Amino acid sequence: MKKGILLIISGFAGSGKGTIVKRLLSEYDNYAVSVSATTREPRPGEEDGREYFFVTREKFEEMIADDEFLEYAKYVDNYYGTPRKYVNRMLDEGKDVILEIEQQGALQVKAKRPDALLMFVMPPSVQEIYNRLRKRGTETEEVIMKRMRQGAREAGVIENYDFLIINDDLDECVQNVHDTVRCSKYAAVRNKAMIDKIKSEFNDFLNM
Repeated sequence: MKKGILLIISGFAGSGKGTIVKRLLSEYDNYAVSVSATTREPRPGEEDGREYFFVTREKFEEMIADDEFLEYAKYVDNYYGTPRKYVNRMLDEGKDVILEIEQQGALQVKAKRPDALLMFVMPPSVQEIYNRLRKRGTETEEVIMKRMRQGAREAGVIENYDFLIINDDLDECVQNVHDTVRCSKYAAVRNKAMIDKIKSEFNDFLNM
């Protein structure tokens, strides 16, 4: 079985990255979403191992010390992190594992897993980002402008990603993400075993 690809998807607020992930999961059977570990308490209806792996602060900090996370961060006094063993198990099963995380976490993962595929999703223009945030109708103008300023800071890091995906037409965008993942499976760096096999066969052939 061919090992899966670790796919990291980031994007500006309003880019539609969450919707893209849901579409990938519903339309293709090769994807899985990583389950994060957290120290926060479960909310009503949440199950351990489904929404999150719920652990104690002591356990989480032990996992940090043992380098068991691909990335982790602390938000509002709670830890959140991506368990390395869980991701590796899914990859070994041939699943393409999606991490929908922000840039800081994405670059943490890339440092530990250079083979990870980083995609940044964005609307076609800054004006469209603003329009989508306003269209939500869930945030004040002050909060929207805060997100826009955050977006300006995020724009300075996009060059660290492998691919830029424009979400103008959702169907086309989802197809582009899937096609990019599929093509990436043929990259020479991901097929070292085949390359080594061919080298060995040539050596055997020429020394017969």
